[in-house]
Amino acid sequence: MYESIPAGTKRGILFLVALCIVFMQAGLWAGRRATQDSFPDNAIAPKQKILSLVRKDPKAGVKEHPIPKLMAEAENRYRKLLSSRSKTLAQAVAEYKRRYRRDPPQGFDEWWKFVQDNSVLMVDEYDAVTEDLAPFWDISPTEFRLRATLAGHLPSVDLVKVRDGEAKAVNVKDGYDNTYSVSARAKGFLSMIEKFQTKLPNMDFPVNAMAEGRILVPWEHRRYPNLTEGSVAAQLSGQYSPDWQGEGNVWEAYRRTCDPGSPARRLFSSTRASSTNQVRLSQLTAHSDELSFAVDVQGNYSFCQNPWAHYNQGHFFSDWRTIPVLFPVFSPAKAAGYLDIRIPSHYYYSQTRRYTYGWDPVNLELRPVDHMETPWERKDDKIFWRGASTGGGSSPPGFAGQYQRHRLVRMASDTSSTNRTILFADPPGSSNYVYAEVPTSALNREMMDIAFVKVVDSFNFPGGIAALLRDHRFDEGGVNLGDHWKHKYLVDVDGMGYSGRFFSFLESDSAVLKATVYREFFEEWIEPWLHYIPLSPSYQEIYNIHAFFSGATQSTLFAANSTTLQISPAKRRPVDGDRRLRRIARAGKQWKRTVARRVDMEAYVYRLCLEYARLWADDRDSMNFTL
Repeated sequence: MYESIPAGTKRGILFLVALCIVFMQAGLWAGRRATQDSFPDNAIAPKQKILSLVRKDPKAGVKEHPIPKLMAEAENRYRKLLSSRSKTLAQAVAEYKRRYRRDPPQGFDEWWKFVQDNSVLMVDEYDAVTEDLAPFWDISPTEFRLRATLAGHLPSVDLVKVRDGEAKAVNVKDGYDNTYSVSARAKGFLSMIEKFQTKLPNMDFPVNAMAEGRILVPWEHRRYPNLTEGSVAAQLSGQYSPDWQGEGNVWEAYRRTCDPGSPARRLFSSTRASSTNQVRLSQLTAHSDELSFAVDVQGNYSFCQNPWAHYNQGHFFSDWRTIPVLFPVFSPAKAAGYLDIRIPSHYYYSQTRRYTYGWDPVNLELRPVDHMETPWERKDDKIFWRGASTGGGSSPPGFAGQYQRHRLVRMASDTSSTNRTILFADPPGSSNYVYAEVPTSALNREMMDIAFVKVVDSFNFPGGIAALLRDHRFDEGGVNLGDHWKHKYLVDVDGMGYSGRFFSFLESDSAVLKATVYREFFEEWIEPWLHYIPLSPSYQEIYNIHAFFSGATQSTLFAANSTTLQISPAKRRPVDGDRRLRRIARAGKQWKRTVARRVDMEAYVYRLCLEYARLWADDRDSMNFTL
């Protein structure tokens, strides 16, 4: 194949290889370690949006809690979204042109028939596709195709090739189309396009084999793409390495994507928390006079403006090297700043015992109700999470104590005498909300059931396995996916990458509390506070979420010296709160079964493929669709 490419084209490929290798070899500076004392466990981590509606008044109760308003607004937004969707092809074309200022891609009419035949509800909400492909409109079709071909030669990137209406997934690292060493993600993408592959032109889809995002293009090279063309080619040397191996880390590559004037590009502020940041952190802890609730979990938080926050996410310490060149690489999720093209996760699309609600591994069939599902009235009231002690890589080592999973488990394992401010209705079911300072140890005993079930990479934890076991709760028994359905509250947090269990959690009859720094394909389709409860990455508000839905615990009532202590425990739970929590659980289940079906994922990928085909064509305007 390579021999048939013209000489000028070969030089273009070699230049891109040079560009990629030089930046990867450079490492973009080594990571610098901040002391854990700079970022205490009770410091609030980034919230994309924060709603602070409750202010402590020591002289009077509060008459309005923010959560009912958040739920009502979410329901109104979702109803409006569904009611305003296009009903005809002409309406869909008009809406497309209104949003994107151009005609839809060729094949849009056949895609419309596909979504209508399959009762797809989301027919207009594809801004994520347009956003992800936008940078490639500035690249010529010839160069775009070259970059797609070249991407298949990068480590842990496979190609899904479409030729004459038939698609296949291959690994081209050995110089030929190897179909045996293809990743599960590429195979998943291949399955998603099976129904409409005959309608696609010949083209290649580079699919990321890793959970982590890959494409981080430095700010200068996005703004001035020809700035260093000659010098990069001249510096070409060395052997490509797929991981950092002590030569750099994700954060140093990430901060290069930021504006040169941003704090992340100033080395000092990107490695230490400033006094200003510390003041802001202390003002937003659970011990402050304000109670805050996250409005959403979309990964749009600016780490460029708040570089100190990156220490709280293992995402920035992945061992796997990022790619500093704009390649069209398809990935299941990405954090803000990445230029990967989002596709549905193969965990969501496939059917397995580990990731699929209702999957019967014996009869190999999907059941409408999981055989381990528990009726709502018999579900436990505690907040539940189980997982391995992963959450990030080790480049550089020594930061695992601040990774998202470790912080969650350590917070829920706290047996200290420190207090947390809890807002609760007194008497239960009333609109009179009062405050109490409650020992953290008592709250964790009464509200939390959170633990690790497996030790992973303990060498990366400061103090080793002894410190890891000392500071975190471990459940030796472990759990199956079905064991989660015994609980009303399920926490979903990132691991090495995005969480593959989110869709299965939603489909259960339990309410999901989710925190993430990742953006996925469905972010426009789902509504926080209607289908799930968003959590800030600090998790600090989780105690007051539980207090609203399930009512004050025994220790909370005791700390407040409440007369409710005289009421029997069975009557203390606020009926309205429990109904609201179940409404979220049911709405999440309904969303999964009507908006996030396998065919809905296929519809998303189908639309993405049409847009991608237009970029691939020599004459892009000829690939427009008009009525």
